[in-house]
Amino acid sequence: MPFKTLVWLGDSLDRVREFSGDTRKEIGFELWEIQQGKSPSDWKPMSPVGPGVRELRVHSEKAYRIIYVATLPEAVYVLHAFEKQSRRAPKPDVELARNRFRALIQERGRR
Repeated sequence: MPFKTLVWLGDSLDRVREFSGDTRKEIGFELWEIQQGKSPSDWKPMSPVGPGVRELRVHSEKAYRIIYVATLPEAVYVLHAFEKQSRRAPKPDVELARNRFRALIQERGRR
């Protein structure tokens, strides 16, 4: 499988840049693995966001989540990134990722 480009949607890159250095390193490594077609060490499907969307789970001093889609042939798209503070992903974060996924699919359909 060829190495895929990483595309950050919305403010997802800015949000990751706000995380601690160790957390950013872990996220960078996991995304690099995903770009190569491998599965990250800790993830779960995010079907409420869209088909093929996954949640990368990173645990350092806190819990962090990266919502992404890697099933599209041209790139790995990072839809959203956030610090998780409760057992369930907050509705606003899920909704934001869902809206970005829908916009991505619509944009791809126009090409």
